[in-house]
Amino acid sequence: MRFDEILETMAEATDDGDGNESDGDETDETTVPVLRYSRADRLSEKDFAEFSAAEIREADAVMASLRLNPEWRRSRRRVLSSRGSRPDLRRTVREAMRRGGEPIKLASTAPGERRRRLVLLLDVSGSMEVYSRVMVRFAHSAVMGRGNVEVFTFGTRLTRITRQLRTHDIDQAIAAAASEVADWSGGTRLGDSIERFNQEWGVRGMARGATVVVLSDGWDRGEPATMERAMQRLSRVAHRVMWVNPLKAGDGYEPTARGMAAALPYIDDFLEGHCLRSLRQLSDAITAQ
Repeated sequence: MRFDEILETMAEATDDGDGNESDGDETDETTVPVLRYSRADRLSEKDFAEFSAAEIREADAVMASLRLNPEWRRSRRRVLSSRGSRPDLRRTVREAMRRGGEPIKLASTAPGERRRRLVLLLDVSGSMEVYSRVMVRFAHSAVMGRGNVEVFTFGTRLTRITRQLRTHDIDQAIAAAASEVADWSGGTRLGDSIERFNQEWGVRGMARGATVVVLSDGWDRGEPATMERAMQRLSRVAHRVMWVNPLKAGDGYEPTARGMAAALPYIDDFLEGHCLRSLRQLSDAITAQ
């Protein structure tokens, strides 16, 4: 679905001038351009905080159309290649045995490729309540759209909800995720949560070479030193760190919150996250790496 598509069609209208049927003469046909109403275009700029339940349903369809495809990265697994740099002796011998023991062609391999892992860290604290319901839906679309996605929520604790979101029915997926998250609409311990992610998941391999996206307004009740330490460590192992903040779209916004200010030096991309257009920009940024 294209957000910038306004003119969808041209309509043809026929008028004989006086509203009566013609008496056999040809009628003049006038082609009139009609500007169609596009709800998707209107909703693309509307703040998620102002969405009704019906509009959230419409947003589901828009987010389902987004494609999050990070760049390819080199894999340790090697694949058969005619231009490979490493001889594959086992395959060469097998092929030779099929031809009576005569090695006709030397098989070779090259490093394979795979998509970079995408990790989404969603803030579900009280200050993000109006946005977190949409962000979880966005995460569901990401999980269903491509395989190598991991999703965590955090407020005062870190919760992995990837498995719960692997259900095609969005309502069932969100209900399962909500039942798993014990700190929904609670306090915020941003730095502690990111540090825990580093210790339990990130440094062990999940964040290595991955694109990590933090969706949060940056409010943190913890110590700024904890946030700085956690973000510094995350930026060292991740390929790219993006931070999506719904407050960034506000007039005169400055990242002065202690947690946000401590994290900013270690962020590669600082993006808005308050409307459908901003989520489209996020998906484009992930794909364009």
